Amino acid sequence: MGAAPVSVEHTTYNPDAVYLSWEVDGKFFGDGREVALLEYIYARPDLEQLRGNPQKVLQAIDDYGRSVRGLINIGLMKGSIVCDIISRHKPAVVLELGGYIGYSAIMFGNAMRKAGGKKYYSVEKSPLFAAVSTSLIDLAGLRDTVRVVVGSGAEGTQRLYDEGIIGQVDMAFFDHFKPAYTDDLKLCERLGVVGPGTLIVADNMVLPGNPRYLEWVHSSVEKKREMDKEADEKGNPNLQYRNRSIRSWEPSGQEDAMEITECYGIET
Repeated sequence: MGAAPVSVEHTTYNPDAVYLSWEVDGKFFGDGREVALLEYIYARPDLEQLRGNPQKVLQAIDDYGRSVRGLINIGLMKGSIVCDIISRHKPAVVLELGGYIGYSAIMFGNAMRKAGGKKYYSVEKSPLFAAVSTSLIDLAGLRDTVRVVVGSGAEGTQRLYDEGIIGQVDMAFFDHFKPAYTDDLKLCERLGVVGPGTLIVADNMVLPGNPRYLEWVHSSVEKKREMDKEADEKGNPNLQYRNRSIRSWEPSGQEDAMEITECYGIET
């Protein structure tokens, strides 16, 4: 069976959601801005109003990004699209690879909770970013809904699976190290973390782009079987996917896209 055609959707640009430039002295992240964000939020005069209020915490992060220093989180424009997907799909369990400072975990974890979901697992490689994320998630009142796991995408996924914490998830969100997307998806396929009924949202399909990932999720079962013969990391090529692309914008104001992939069956 051949691969299904891919539909492309476009969303509206919102200039009010744009942050300051990501790049400062040649750095895009990890130069102290993440800890400075935490200090900025806890020094705000309206801190007590933020406690237990995910929306106000997100607004505070946005305030920092627009007035102090740009951040590489998903932002409001793309984030609102994923929240709409969550409200329709109603996932009980979500796995996120690439948590950064917790913006997406707060936004999507809250949306999942509102939709009746149970648990949001956010995997972040940097212990520092994970600590910032955990603090902001706690401030937002989502401690019982969102769990932060320190490790690479593969390490975190494997550990959650080995400990019996996750089996097949209802939704996965990829926003971590871009060259790892394909191998980490294949790991999820092998473990059964991704299977029929799982929805995968993969960010940054334009900035910087991810042709290897797109080739895998767009290919037919027959082609994936051939691709897997030569691959070091094996997936489950028998999983059937249908895809759509949504064009939107980064908080930087640059155009980007997310790939929405639905696993709808297994070909034997």
